[in-house]
Amino acid sequence: MTPKSDEISNSGVIGLDERITGALLGAAVGDALGGPVEGYSPDQIVERHGGRVHGIVGPWNGDAWRTARPIAPYHKGDGHVTDDTLMTHALIRVYGRVRDHLDAYAVAEHLVPDLMTEPRWIPELEAEALPLQRIFLAEKWLVARIAYGHVDPREAGTGNIVNCGAAMYMAPVGLVNAANPAGAYAEALDVAGAHQSSYGREAAGVFAAAVAAACAPGATPDSVVDACLALAKDGTREAIEKVCEVAAGHGDFESALLPLREAVAPYDTVGPDYRAPSLGARRPSRLHAIEELPVALGMLVVAGGDLRHAVLGAVNYGRDCDSIATMAGALAGALGSPVPEEWAKTVAEASRLDLWAPARELTEVAREVFVRDTERRRAHERAFAALGGPACCD
Repeated sequence: MTPKSDEISNSGVIGLDERITGALLGAAVGDALGGPVEGYSPDQIVERHGGRVHGIVGPWNGDAWRTARPIAPYHKGDGHVTDDTLMTHALIRVYGRVRDHLDAYAVAEHLVPDLMTEPRWIPELEAEALPLQRIFLAEKWLVARIAYGHVDPREAGTGNIVNCGAAMYMAPVGLVNAANPAGAYAEALDVAGAHQSSYGREAAGVFAAAVAAACAPGATPDSVVDACLALAKDGTREAIEKVCEVAAGHGDFESALLPLREAVAPYDTVGPDYRAPSLGARRPSRLHAIEELPVALGMLVVAGGDLRHAVLGAVNYGRDCDSIATMAGALAGALGSPVPEEWAKTVAEASRLDLWAPARELTEVAREVFVRDTERRRAHERAFAALGGPACCD
């Protein structure tokens, strides 16, 4: 990925355009690489593929992908993105309409209708269909609760299974709030209230903060983790801390796969068998965390911020590895690590998606929102000064 001349300043700082493009491309390729091995263990992945996965692979069940899992008859593999990317692009379209910060009401007014009424090419269905017909049950909750249940959007996430469903598409919130982790955290918590509760909602806020932190000039994996720890609460904070402590002792994902799983296991409610979760799985708790975000951050640390290494680590971790790789790819891309050109080209062609257009649109929105924020801040400064507070310069 070659940056444009105006994307890198004379000081060598990676510009906003390249960071947003890198984050969104990184998320999409991570999603596509992780999809075909989602739900399996590292050992099962090795057995199926004759070793670790190092790039784009075909469906787990080969030509039987339509019938092997009737509840999810999706063509995962061959470079197809999954619902992680579909939801990310849908949220970008909402930003394109609103041209400002979002909240739970923006989800109700724009995101839900987008899922329900606008047919689009769905790579895993190999057909044009409503996004609603591809998103999984925890995401269909948005439509059931808001469009049909008429629930207050700020509370609609309550009662949904607690998982990574909201976190997996929150990168755009972090990018619109680039270099402002606290702002990204607050906005994502509001947006995610329509979809998730408890540690699922918390993970959405922390992931957005992580992406925003990764956009800051001079950011590193360690500074991203520090930003997360400064904002995260309860089990989410503890899980990130423990996983990243372990990750710091590894420089290669092969040696880190089992230790990272062991570090996150006490906080993960799903249990050792990902496809057969326990009765207590995915229920609200202040003591637990989703697995995906801490592991994605851990892989970012293991990889030293390198996108290829972080994504492959996430993919070969297995379990919910499409979402883990989506998050790891977004974070590494926001840090400025190049997205392998062959991955981006293959995923775009196989998925029949322009992966660059959403990045251009979100970059425009981010710049507009910053101008709006500056105007609002200056108005507040003038009003506060008029009340006798300290004067600020325009």
